[in-house]
Amino acid sequence: MAVPKAEELVATPYRHGSKEKAEAFFMDGMTEAMRRLAQQAHPTFPVTIYYAFKQSETKGNDTSSPGWESFLEAVLKAGFTVTGTWPVRTEQTAAMKTGFNALASSIVLACRRRDLSTPPVSRKEFLRELKATLPEALAEMTASSIAPVDLAQASIGPGMGVFSQYSAVLEADGTPMSVHDALVLINRELDSYFSGASGDLDADTRFCLGWFGQAGWKEGLFGDADVLARARGTTVDGVREAGVVEAGGGKVRLMKWSEYPEDWEPETDSRTPVWEALHHLVRVHQCDGGDAGAAALLARMPGRAAAIRQLAYRLYTLCERKGWAEDARPYNELITSWGAVEAQTPTVIEKAPQKTLSSYGG
Repeated sequence: MAVPKAEELVATPYRHGSKEKAEAFFMDGMTEAMRRLAQQAHPTFPVTIYYAFKQSETKGNDTSSPGWESFLEAVLKAGFTVTGTWPVRTEQTAAMKTGFNALASSIVLACRRRDLSTPPVSRKEFLRELKATLPEALAEMTASSIAPVDLAQASIGPGMGVFSQYSAVLEADGTPMSVHDALVLINRELDSYFSGASGDLDADTRFCLGWFGQAGWKEGLFGDADVLARARGTTVDGVREAGVVEAGGGKVRLMKWSEYPEDWEPETDSRTPVWEALHHLVRVHQCDGGDAGAAALLARMPGRAAAIRQLAYRLYTLCERKGWAEDARPYNELITSWGAVEAQTPTVIEKAPQKTLSSYGG
C-alpha cells in the first residue's frame, strides 16, 4: 500500500498473468526508458548503464542469456549503439567458492546514439568484421587478467559494437538478425579464439585439452586416448611420463591438480607441458601458497606466463560450457589474482639464485 508495484519494471509473471505478458511489459517499458535516455543523450558523451543479470542457458554448443538479450534488445531499439561493456568488481566471492554460477561482477555498458543514416549489412559482412575485431579486443582483455567468469559478458561490448553500429544485420532471406543470434555468434567467436590459441600449445597439452573435454577427470578407454594422442602428435606413454595422467588396465585418467606432487622441481623436470605447469600453479595457489607461493613458482618458469594464463582461460571456458562450476573455480581464482601474482614475481626472480634460471638460458 505504501509503494506502488504495478508499474515496477520487472518481468514478474504473477503480476501480468503469464510469462509472455510479463516479458512484453518489461520490453515495452525498458525500450521506452532507453528511448527517453537516447533523446536526452549528448552526442559528445557516452551514456553509461549499470546492469547485472547472471542467468545463462547452454543448448548444444550455444550459450545465451535471456536477461541480456531482452535488455540489449531494448537498448538497440531505442536508437543506441553499444560501444563497450566492462565488468565492475562489486560482488562477494563467497558464492563462487561454494560452486554456484554467480556473477563475479556487475556490467557497465557504454552507449552512444546511433547514426540513423547508417545502412544495413549482410550476415556475411557482420561475421567478417566480427572476426577481425573480436580477437584483438579479447587479447587486450586477457592481457589485463580480467576474470574468466566475466570474459563472456565483457566480450559482448566489442561484439555488439560491431552489430549495433548498423541499422540492421540482414540474414540470407532479408530478415533482420535478432540480438539472440548475434550473441550466439559472439560466443562462438569467443570459443574459436581460445580453441585457435590452443594450437600454439605443446602436443601433450593439446592432448590433455582434448581428453579433458571428452572425459573430464574420469577414466576413459586407453584405445580412445591413444587415437587422440597420436592425432595431437604425442603418445599416452609420453603424456604419462610428463606426470599428468595415470594409465593402466586399459584405462586413462587425467590427474587432478590436488594429486600433483608437492616436491615438484620445474628446473629438473625434463618434460613439462603447459598443462602441468598450470596445474602445479593452481595447486600452490589453492593450498598454502596463495599469491606469494604462485609468484615464487612462476618465477621458476620464465617465459611461460602467457601460455599458462591463456590455458587457464581456455579451461575455465570449457568447464563453464559443460556446467562444471567447481572445476572452473580454481582457474577463475588464479586469473583473478594474476595481477597480484605477477606483481610479486619480479621480486622473487631478483632474489633467486642463478642456477634456478640456468636451465632456461636466463
